[in-house]
Amino acid sequence: MPSFQFHPAVADWFDRHFGAPSEVQAQAWPAIQAGHNTLIAAPTGSGKTLAAFMAAIDQLVHEGLQFPLADETRVLYVSPLKALSNDIHRNLELPLNGIRDALLENGYADVPIRAMVRTGDTTQTERALMKRHPPHILVTTPESLFILLTSESGRDMLQTVRSVIVDEIHALAGNKRGAHLALSLERLNQLCARPPVRIGISATQKPIADMASFLIGQHDDPEQRACTIVDTGHVRERDLAIEMTGSPLEAVMANEVWDEIYQRLEQLIEQHRTTLIFVNTRRLAERAAAALAEKLGEEAVTSHHGSLAKEHRLDAEQRLKAGSLRALVATASLELGIDIGDVDLVCQMGSPRSIATFLQRAGRSGHHLSGIPKARLFPLSRDDLVEAVAMLDAIRRDELDRILIPQHPLDVLSQQIIAEVSGREWHEQALYRVFKCAR
Repeated sequence: MPSFQFHPAVADWFDRHFGAPSEVQAQAWPAIQAGHNTLIAAPTGSGKTLAAFMAAIDQLVHEGLQFPLADETRVLYVSPLKALSNDIHRNLELPLNGIRDALLENGYADVPIRAMVRTGDTTQTERALMKRHPPHILVTTPESLFILLTSESGRDMLQTVRSVIVDEIHALAGNKRGAHLALSLERLNQLCARPPVRIGISATQKPIADMASFLIGQHDDPEQRACTIVDTGHVRERDLAIEMTGSPLEAVMANEVWDEIYQRLEQLIEQHRTTLIFVNTRRLAERAAAALAEKLGEEAVTSHHGSLAKEHRLDAEQRLKAGSLRALVATASLELGIDIGDVDLVCQMGSPRSIATFLQRAGRSGHHLSGIPKARLFPLSRDDLVEAVAMLDAIRRDELDRILIPQHPLDVLSQQIIAEVSGREWHEQALYRVFKCAR
């Protein structure tokens, strides 16, 4: 890694753990360090998230060596899932603690950088601590960011933010959650002395120019309107195949067809150390987990979805990561970049209805630079089979779904207007100029 990019202690820690930057990191770091809005598009397992965080951490280290870091939030990380937020917080501890050790080993002063999570799972005790001592890096979701922007204590904490990282941006841009976030980011701009630099991350973005526009908004200021796009593509070697039952597929599957599917899943689980099985409904997650537990044992299989308690979800993630769980049956709750260790195989029951969704789920296996994602797709109907064949053909031709950004969701705008004017007074035209910048 070129020595001029990071402080020597930061570079030392990175070199010892990774050796050399990935292609996307080498391209993204100069742009982020220069203070440019940056959109990062690269395959799963390529180090995209660390590409965004490392530049921000390096800046905090430089500042902390000159003067003690103030109790101020400098970096805001937004992810679409509460589980992903908690996972990122855990994974931040490795570089933050490692860099502190490297600073001391190289004779520098200590720079303690705090990271905290603020989601619906955050306890009242943790929230109170956050008010007294704001973290330097705040990890949150779009919904929690909206709440923070509407509270006095939240606005006080956010007014010092210098950079915003929007992870898995594809999962937000195509729905009203993304519209909510776009408006929240414009409200954040008004709180800060200088509009924060925006960094977007995703493995599956199309069209990428539209994603860049969504990330940065529509500003008159050329600097705010500019965006550096780091695109190393979404293509990588993959092991993908369709699994067919011997019995014919029907609109309503017979019990013997389900038996065939569970038998085949049992075989695949036995052939691999860890298997992640995706389903499209919470009901099927519970049903499939129960059926497989009968075959493999209660301790070998469990389910994971949004309706489960946080403790159950975290326990399932950690057991899979540790290798004590042979198979985990999940909904979209584990689709995005949660660190669940080295998954050997991904199985998808039923069509995921989207090329990007299948690639994201397949990418949970072989989730490292040299890994090869391995996934098997189980059609549950004739329609599923048609979609599965078309999907694998599209993937072979390196195609992605087009993300359609919602146009003029006035219900979302109404909520944001009410929230913003409840916090402070606005002139009508001034508020219009702020909100019209959101994409």
